[in-house]
Amino acid sequence: MIALRQLSKIFRTPTQNITAVDTMDLTIQEGEIFGVIGYSGAGKSTLIRLLNMLEKPTSGQVSVGDKNMSELSGRELRKARQEISMIFQHFNLLWSRTVKQNIAFPLEIAGVPREERNQRVNELIELVGLSGRGEAYPSQLSGGQKQRVGIARALANNPSVLLCDEATSALDPKTTDAILDLLTSINKQLGITIVLITHEMHVIRKICHRVAVMEEGRIVEQGQVLDVFRNPKEEMTKEFVKQITEPEETMEAIEELLKDSKEAPVVKLMFVGEDAEQPVMTELIRTCGVSVNILQGKLSKTQHGSYGTLFVQLQGEPENVEAALRFLEDHRVEAEVLKDDK
Repeated sequence: MIALRQLSKIFRTPTQNITAVDTMDLTIQEGEIFGVIGYSGAGKSTLIRLLNMLEKPTSGQVSVGDKNMSELSGRELRKARQEISMIFQHFNLLWSRTVKQNIAFPLEIAGVPREERNQRVNELIELVGLSGRGEAYPSQLSGGQKQRVGIARALANNPSVLLCDEATSALDPKTTDAILDLLTSINKQLGITIVLITHEMHVIRKICHRVAVMEEGRIVEQGQVLDVFRNPKEEMTKEFVKQITEPEETMEAIEELLKDSKEAPVVKLMFVGEDAEQPVMTELIRTCGVSVNILQGKLSKTQHGSYGTLFVQLQGEPENVEAALRFLEDHRVEAEVLKDDK
C-alpha cells in the first residue's frame, strides 16, 4: 500500500544541513494501523509530511498504491492527495464554521453538489459520534469533540489512507482512549490504512498492528506490536516499552523493597498471548510450596493478543523458590529476579 525506498529529507541552512529522514526503507500494508514512535526531533513529523508530499523528499521514493508520489505535481498531486487525509494534534478547524461546515469544506473544494454533500456530512457526523452537534462551533466543543470533527473532515472524500500527526497528544487519557477506539472502529468498518506518529507507547499498544521506532531520522526497530513488547532489542525501544510495563512509581516502590529482600526475591514475570490469561500463579502456589506476595500487575491488550507483567515476591525455602522459578520457565513465563544495584 505504502512503500518508502531510500527516502531522505535534508533541510539546508546557511550554517548546517539537518537530516530529518535518513535513507529510509519501509512498507505499510493496506488496511493496517501502523505506528511510528520516537522522541521529539526523531523525524516523525517530517516523515508523515513526506507521505503526502507536504514536504518534498531530498532523495528516494514514496509510493502510495500504484502512484509514485515523488513524481507527481500540479493537478496530479492534488488528485492523489484526495486519497490521503490527515488529522492534527491541534485539530486545525475553521473557527468561524460550524461542525457541519467544517466537515463539508473538503467536499466544497472537490465540487461535490450540495445535496450529496449534505448527505455525506450527516453520515460522517453519525459515524464519529457527534449527532446533535452539527450546528455547534469549535469554541463550543470539548477537545475530544474537536478531534472527532477533524476525523470526520478527513474522511469526507473517502480516502484510502489516514495520517495522524500526534492526534491525541493534546487530549486527556480518557478522551485519548475514546479517540483511539474511534480510529480502530473506522479502520475495521472502512478498511482504511492508518499511519500515526506518537511519543506515547500507550497509543501504539492500544490500536497499532505494527510499529516502527525512529531515532535521528532512522528506523532502529520495527515489528508487530506484541513482538516488540515481548522482546525489545534497542535501548530506545526498551525505554518506550517501560512506559507501559514498568511505571515509574511502581519501580520506585520496588527499589525500596529490594533493599530488604535478600531472603525473599522480587521477580518480574512476563506473560504473552494466551499465557497472560491462564491461572499460572494459582498452580505455582499449589505445586511449589511458596507464598506469593503480589506487588504490582498489569494486563495490556494489543491487536495481536495480551501482554502481562507481574511483580511478585516469592517467600519460602530456597529450594522451593528455585522450584517455583523452574515451574514458571516450564509454563512459558519469562521470570527475571530483580537485584538491588545500589
